[in-house]
Amino acid sequence: MQKDHLTQVPFSALGLNDALLESLEDADFVHCTPIQAATLPLAIQGQDIAGQAQTGTGKTAAFLLAALHRLMETPVPEDAVGPWTLIIAPTRELAVQIHRDAELLGRYTGLKFTVVYGGAGYESQRRQIESGVDVLIGTPGRLIDYYKQGVYKLSNIEVVVLDEADRMFDLGFIADIRYLLRKMPPPDQRINMLFSATLSNRVMELAYEHMNNPQVVRIEAERVTADKVRQTLYHVSAHDKIPLLLGVLRQQDPKRTMIFVNTKRAADRVTGYLLGNGYEAGVLSGDIPQHKRLRLLEAFQRGELPILVATDVAARGLHISEVTHVINFDLPQDREDYVHRIGRTARIGASGDAISFACEEYVYSLPDIEDFIDQKIPVLPITDELLLEYRPPKRLERHRPPLSGRSGDRPRSRTPHRRPARS
Repeated sequence: MQKDHLTQVPFSALGLNDALLESLEDADFVHCTPIQAATLPLAIQGQDIAGQAQTGTGKTAAFLLAALHRLMETPVPEDAVGPWTLIIAPTRELAVQIHRDAELLGRYTGLKFTVVYGGAGYESQRRQIESGVDVLIGTPGRLIDYYKQGVYKLSNIEVVVLDEADRMFDLGFIADIRYLLRKMPPPDQRINMLFSATLSNRVMELAYEHMNNPQVVRIEAERVTADKVRQTLYHVSAHDKIPLLLGVLRQQDPKRTMIFVNTKRAADRVTGYLLGNGYEAGVLSGDIPQHKRLRLLEAFQRGELPILVATDVAARGLHISEVTHVINFDLPQDREDYVHRIGRTARIGASGDAISFACEEYVYSLPDIEDFIDQKIPVLPITDELLLEYRPPKRLERHRPPLSGRSGDRPRSRTPHRRPARS
């Protein structure tokens, strides 16, 4: 992976707890990204953070390291119970990803991590909380459900993290967020971290209302879109989009591709044509049961599934490494969604390609997109060779990727560190 996205600030110079340094060493993380270098020293000192940075720049590791350091360095009464940290995410997929990253970075801390979300595992998630939890990660609805039932308490929260705050507003979760924040100790008795792709007025209003004089950190890029995304555009009729898609896939021969569409019906249609023409693909949309969505994402992340067709449910928050191509089969109708979609490639210093189809149905959003990103997207000609003849679509059966295969190396055997007890 390219590393010119990193700063010269090593994690070892920040004074992080030894358990965290060991996990960073195992993961071969040596230097901070800009958002990590700017926020970690402040959060380690106990200051609240309102952070803004482009997608894919390491925000998740920034708030996890800060939160876990706080827990490992702050003694607690022996008879006190957690959770000590609450991390709130807008979507199930993002919550699961944060949990996965927490277990990676916190593998030697001895802390217990639990993730809760709607759509699956109600009783099993409840039992995990009841068995004891130090760091609780979840979506607002399920968190409030368990809280109102008395499954856990918020009276001992020392660190609260609100991830993708702007998305919380978009999805109508902000009343739930305020409810949870008001049940915790006062802002000056906890560390509060808010991260967002944009620190809009409404996000900052939330920050100043529920945080303790937050330090605002903005990591600005020269462009709204990631610098290493090669953007191109085809003007194409709706009738020719399927043959053009097949031609682009043959020409580009991508390793790992995300294809975005605007509706579930379009997702099913595109996936059917891909399967009918020899491409292995899965479909991810809001109506897919949660356990199948997670299986699809895991297979895609492991490289067992080369193509993922998705609605905007997968456009934000998810970090999937080595996505070489993003194809906007449908131009998004929201200009910010364009930025989040193409941000699935060129993650953490890599480069990637974003190819968009502008048909007569969705071309009207193009001027707004180009105005937002402050650049014209280069237009490529459609040659006869790109418009492939194609076979009929395969009747779509929900793809169920295999669970076999390498799921990652086991951590080296080390004695877990423990959070100190206060006598």
